[in-house]
Amino acid sequence: MELRSVEELMDLLHAGRHRHALRTAALLRRGRPADKELQLAGLVRGIGPVLCPGDEAAGAGSAAEAVRSLLGERVSRLVRADAGPADDDVLRLRQAEEEGRTAAFDAGVLEDWRTVLELVAAGRCRLGAVD
Repeated sequence: MELRSVEELMDLLHAGRHRHALRTAALLRRGRPADKELQLAGLVRGIGPVLCPGDEAAGAGSAAEAVRSLLGERVSRLVRADAGPADDDVLRLRQAEEEGRTAAFDAGVLEDWRTVLELVAAGRCRLGAVD
C-alpha cells in the first residue's frame, strides 16, 4: 500500500494505536523540536498494526513502505527502524516509544499533527518535482 495523501494517512492513524503514537511523537518533539521527520516517524509507526494485524515486524515494514513516497526516505527508514545500533535517531525513536508506553500525559490529538504532516509531505512534493 502506498499512501498518496495526508488525509489517507490520517485515516490510518485514527484506526491505529494513536494514543501511544501521540505520546511517542510528543516526546520526540520535546527532545528534538526541529526534527520534524523524526517526530513523524514516531507518530506513523502506529499504522503498522493496522496494516498487518498481529505481525509487528511486518507491520513496521508495511508502514515504512506506505509512507515512503508521501513523507520521504528518512521517515520511511526510521519507521522501519532497521538502521544499525550506531544510528542515534533510531535509538531516540525506540527510547521515546518505550517511554511513551508508560508515560501518563496529555499528548494532544491527531489533528495537532496534520500541519506538520502536510509540511513534510509538501517538501517531498517539491523535491520530487525537481528530480
